[in-house]
Amino acid sequence: MPSDPATPSPECNCLALRQAARHVTQFYDQCLAPSGLRTTQLSILAKLRRLGPLTINALARELVMDRTTLGRTMLPLERDGLISIEDRSLDRRSKELHLTKSGVERLRVAAKLWSEAQARFEAAFGSARAGTLRSELRAVASSEL
Repeated sequence: MPSDPATPSPECNCLALRQAARHVTQFYDQCLAPSGLRTTQLSILAKLRRLGPLTINALARELVMDRTTLGRTMLPLERDGLISIEDRSLDRRSKELHLTKSGVERLRVAAKLWSEAQARFEAAFGSARAGTLRSELRAVASSEL
């Protein structure tokens, strides 16, 4: 425990994870910049492509993301015509997110840039270490904390 509770110690798991996440996110965002997407937006489009239309709550669960933050992140995607928000057929109070044709095309462009970023990350960090890191981070994200 740090002597000053207001200053996290170097052993603080949360601080280390947040710093690493910010560092890696900045790198991927920089690589994705030519596509006009940020990593969080790419994740939204990719999930919708992989899983099909989802409610906001379901997508937030899939991304392990706060619903309010997701709402703010998807607004530019809707504005740019990359996703559409539609009433669900069975429950009009619930909204469903759909990937548009423009969204599919933007995702295609961004996926190429993401692949390049992924290769650069693995070249710098090591493929085996990157695989272990992903596995460990998935375990953290699915743990009962």
